[in-house]
Amino acid sequence: MRGRVLIVAGSDSGGGAGIQADIKTVTCLGGFAATAITALTAQNTYGVAAVHEVPAAFVRQQIEMVLADIGADCIKTGMLASAAIVAAVADAVEAGPDGVPLVVDPVMVAKGGASLLAAEATRTLVARLVPRARLLTPNIPEAEALLGRSIHDVGDMEGAVRDLLALGARAVLLKGGHLEGDELVDLLADADGVRRFAGRRIASRSTHGTGCTLASAIAAGLAQGLALDDAVLRARAYLIKAIATAPGLGGGHGPLNHGHTVGFSG
Repeated sequence: MRGRVLIVAGSDSGGGAGIQADIKTVTCLGGFAATAITALTAQNTYGVAAVHEVPAAFVRQQIEMVLADIGADCIKTGMLASAAIVAAVADAVEAGPDGVPLVVDPVMVAKGGASLLAAEATRTLVARLVPRARLLTPNIPEAEALLGRSIHDVGDMEGAVRDLLALGARAVLLKGGHLEGDELVDLLADADGVRRFAGRRIASRSTHGTGCTLASAIAAGLAQGLALDDAVLRARAYLIKAIATAPGLGGGHGPLNHGHTVGFSG
């Protein structure tokens, strides 16, 4: 086991997304997952029924306790819920050890449509966390919220990923899964330019937690010393197989098969 990833995110009672997906992903890729829980959700494959936020000061204390003892080779953020929690996370990261890469997954809306980030928290996220990020991983709706404009096709994505990079992160992975079509395209942008990662879309309703899973898989790769492009390639391959071998649980957007790397067939 190598690669310590500190995950700062919300809990999904259904086990498909959030901290549960993060822990399973990092573990199944050979890393060690530590956590700071930002919120509890009551949800299943149909959607989110309720959200209970953790006090911001306690979120910061969780981060500080992990960093003071176990340490981290990468920090990954997911659902942060409120401006106060975003600020507390930023304070803890800034006070923590230098040089630890930060992966920011700007979780804003659940698969079923429930809001997971208060509007004012987005401004705090952009001001405090994005400029510290080694990687920002928005999907199309999140990118639209961050930029204040619509993204209709891959051409729009190319302009959007450059504008997202201008927000201050060292790299941006803009995920194209919300666009129509059989081809799924993600764009990775950094100081070296824009790279395209493409593949065929898998027809499946088991897509709950795909964003959390991909970001955590990349964070595990960075924690293990992989170059960014290699971490993205491995994470995409892991996610694709997790969707393809999903167990088919629940009646809505079902969970993935995170355990395929350790022989779980779903």
